[in-house]
Parts: sequence; C-alpha cells; structure tokens
Amino acid sequence: MDAYVRLADRIADDIAAGRLRPGQRLPPQRVFARRRGIAPSTAGRVYGELVRRGLVVGEVGRGTFVRAAPPAPGGRALTEPATTAPVNLELNYPSAPGQSELLAPALTPLLRPDVLTEALRPAAATGNAAAREAAAALLGCPDPARLLFTGNARQAIAAALASLVRPGGRVGVEALTYPLVKEIAARLGLTLVPLATDDDGLRPDALAAAHRSAPLSALYVQPTLHNPTSVTMSDQRKHQLARTATDLEIPIVEDRIWSFLRPGAPLAVHAPCLTHVVDGLSKRVAPGLTVGFLVVPPHRVDAVAGAIRSGGWSAGRFALEAAVRWIGDGTVERLVAAKRADAERRQHLVRRHLRDFAVRTDPHAYYTWWELPPPWRADTFTAAAAAHGIAVTPGPAFAVDPGRTPDAVRLGLASAAEAELERALRTLADVAARGRTGR
Repeated sequence: MDAYVRLADRIADDIAAGRLRPGQRLPPQRVFARRRGIAPSTAGRVYGELVRRGLVVGEVGRGTFVRAAPPAPGGRALTEPATTAPVNLELNYPSAPGQSELLAPALTPLLRPDVLTEALRPAAATGNAAAREAAAALLGCPDPARLLFTGNARQAIAAALASLVRPGGRVGVEALTYPLVKEIAARLGLTLVPLATDDDGLRPDALAAAHRSAPLSALYVQPTLHNPTSVTMSDQRKHQLARTATDLEIPIVEDRIWSFLRPGAPLAVHAPCLTHVVDGLSKRVAPGLTVGFLVVPPHRVDAVAGAIRSGGWSAGRFALEAAVRWIGDGTVERLVAAKRADAERRQHLVRRHLRDFAVRTDPHAYYTWWELPPPWRADTFTAAAAAHGIAVTPGPAFAVDPGRTPDAVRLGLASAAEAELERALRTLADVAARGRTGR
C-alpha cells in the first residue's frame, strides 16, 4: 500500500474516532510534511485522498477543514451516490457577466514595456498619491493620508492585528467569526475571545464583561453583512458598541469586505480614533488580482505601515495600478451594481427553496446561514450534501469556542452558476426534509 494512503487512513481513523472534529482545521500541507518527515508532494497526495473520500474540504486562502466522519451505514440520505456534478457552495467569489471584458481595457496600458517596468517595482504600504485618492473616493474616506495598502483584505486584517496586539494578547470577536481570523490569530500567537451576539450583532455588554474578566487588546468585528450570519448592525448598535469600546479604550478592527453589497455608515464613524477599517477588491472585482485597503486613525499610520512591511503584506504595484484605473474609469462601480443585482437574484432562490427552514440571511448577501432541523448535525448534513455532489461549509468552521459548535451550515451563493445554485438548493432542501421526516 502506498505511504500516502496509509497516512490518509490514519487521519480517517482520527476523524471516525472523534479525535478530529467537524470544522477542525488540518495543519498546512508544508507543516504536515515537516511533522511527518515526508515530502511536500506526498502531503499533497494525502490531503487529496482525504478530499476524494469526502472527509475534508479545502478552500483557497482558508485551509483544509474536517468535513465529517465517514457516513453511517444504512443511512440512505448519507450514502446514496451523487447524482449531479459537484457544486461548490463553500467558495464565495462573485463574478458579473462580462466581467473580463470590463476589466481588460484598464490593463492594456500597463502592458507597454515602459509602463510595465515601473508597474512591476515594489509598492510602499502607503501606495502613491493616485492610489490614495482613488481608494479614498471608493471608500468614502475624507482623509487619503490615512489609507494603507496590502495584497488583499486578509493581509490587512493580519497587519492591523499585528500592529495592535502582542503575542499572547486577547482579541474579542463575535462567537461565530470569519474562519481565516482564527488562522491569523494562531500564526500571530493571539487568543480569540468569543463574544455573545443577538439579532442586532455583537452585544456591547458582552464586550465589557470580557474586558473586565481579562483585558482585551483589540476587537475584530463585522458590523455589515456578518459572515456567516448576514446580520447588519443598526446605527444605534454601532453607536453603543463604539461608545463601549471608547470607554474601555479597546482598538477596533472593522471588517467591511462585503459592505459594498449593503451601503451604510461604518462603525468607524462612531469611533474614528480607535477603528481600523479593512476593505478590499477581491469581492468587488476578482480574487486573482486584488488589493487590500486599511483606513487607520491618523496617529496609527506609521505603526500599521511598519507591520505591513515586516509581515511582507504589501500590495503588488501592478495590482495597485490596475485598481486605480478600474476605480477611475467606473469599472468597479459597474461591477458593484451588477453584483448587487446578482446577489438579490440568488437570495430569491434561497427564499423559494429554503422557505420551510430556519435560514438567517439578508436580501443583499452572498451567503446564507442555515440552522439545520433535528436530527441533522452539521457533520452529517455536510456529508449528506457531499454525497450529492454539493460542498457546504459546516458551522463549526466559524465557531471560536470548540465546545459550542452550531448545527448549521453556511451556503456560499456567489461562485456557482445560477442554474447550478438553484439545483443545489432544491437538492439540499430535499435532503434536509427527508432527514427530518425519517424517510
């Protein structure tokens, strides 16, 4: 038997025995290879074998997560073979019709040898005057001097946290949070503290209570279209949260990566001297050529710029030059309008096919949080979906407290073609209903 198969069998045994739980992240392949004393290529084959068996799922930028234990024998909903082509509702990158045709004209001037030479030089964290003016116009930032640039929004989050929190420090986050923040915290040596939320988002009293228990060095929060629940805070809640953070002198990292779908005032309006606003172009434009934005308090510019440089998180100059052109010629604005309309159409499909279930979402969001009906668990439903060729993200992937994992899944609506999405939603509704009724 090949070595990679034996290693895959061992991990499969750990999943079956519960030593690896649904939603738990496996180490990066290079780390796995080093720990096992194997070649990176062999580690890649191990992970590929686990994906093939439906035990784990990998997503670019997030990592590889345990999907579920092996299907239980005799359970029809879990064991019947897939009848459709694979549909990935984990990846969540929106694309507008004719997007490439819209983006191409701005790139053409950059390909001239004289321009390309300059565009391939390293970019500073502060960008240049044209980049700051363009990004300020896009984000509604009144002071371009407060703008910094990274390779993507994930790097902007990492840079903000690295500049604010020393290793071992505590960062408050919503009890369900963006999975990559957990990975960033682990790499920076930070402790995430889950904070209670309600239907209006993160509760200010939970922030205060956690800080009284042991001081928090920062707060990471998604006030607009929270991922995965789609909750958007009211202006009143933003004001209350900002006031609490100000009273306690807790710096804020505000993630607004999806806010272009649902315009509204940022949390930063209520606490401009504390808030570091993260945004980017990956969702507005495309993930393959993107830029991350950071709007920071004036007195924090040098510190955050230093973190960007030391972390190697600077934006590529070519991408920055492309972004300036896409913003300036109206391409980003047209793509945003198209993606808002697209998200609303896809939410209409959710309402049509999942209307009989407990779904938390927003008419403007590109994702849906599905609280599963009994007796479904997140792991068994994820496995059942995989058996039908549909990949979903299990709720535990978002949980900060491993002891409090929700029986829910997140459905990413953006990446699948609209017709594929509708077929997948119809299939998932049927699977959930059969499990609920025992058929």
